[in-house]
Amino acid sequence: MLTIASVNVNGLRAAVRRGMPAWLAERNPDVLLLQELRAPDETVRELLGPQWHVTHVEASAKGRAGVAVASLLPFSDVREGLHTIDGEPEPEGDVGRWVEADVTVGEERLTLVSTYLYSGTVGTPSMDAKYAHLDRVSDRLDVLRAAGRLVVGGDINIAHRELDIRNWKGNLKSAGFLPQERAYLDRWYGDADAGGLGLVDVGRAHAGEADGPYTWWSWRGKAFDNDAGWRIDVQIAAPDVAAAAVDARVDRAASYAERFSDHAPFVVRYDL
Repeated sequence: MLTIASVNVNGLRAAVRRGMPAWLAERNPDVLLLQELRAPDETVRELLGPQWHVTHVEASAKGRAGVAVASLLPFSDVREGLHTIDGEPEPEGDVGRWVEADVTVGEERLTLVSTYLYSGTVGTPSMDAKYAHLDRVSDRLDVLRAAGRLVVGGDINIAHRELDIRNWKGNLKSAGFLPQERAYLDRWYGDADAGGLGLVDVGRAHAGEADGPYTWWSWRGKAFDNDAGWRIDVQIAAPDVAAAAVDARVDRAASYAERFSDHAPFVVRYDL
């Protein structure tokens, strides 16, 4: 049984101060897919501890983004950054948003990805950057899907369906719920025979046709108390891996005061 937890920590140092170690000790995952660490590499490794094998990519801008895979299983390979089909280097804004690591589970390779996609703001160049990045992510997912067993975990900053956002009517023209953004997820989760990638949204597969469960709530106002959230933290898996998921849950804090991030961890147990 392999437990994989994905969480946007909203600053690793702040998350540790707010109580992340207690959650980690209780949950005891085998793999952590972490986003928005916003810390230098030496700090990330120090705060996580020596028991973890860690691959971490910092953002180009200090104090921004940053992604990591931390595993109790050793890595057989790591690939830092988004490898593109044309071999071009990552644009500066993409750095710190994608990292891959391979581990061996049951004598077979399992590729793990931690990703932090752009949020974007409508009417600004950040949306152009987001769509360009999503194109590159789609190309890479196609390659990884064909290569074998895969789990991609992260904050994708897109709510796929009305079930994935409490106030969907009020966000139809907002970044994170635009039809153009959601179309990427349609392709990722679409049937391979119909031109999709055939990947599985593990959270939705386990939640069924129900609202949420949400993974992000604004720090402001009563969003958390009223459960006015977004489901934007996901694990996306190849079909054979998704079929091995026996449990998937959002570790929502018991109260606003007990949150260590504005995102809740999303944890899946796989019988591999």
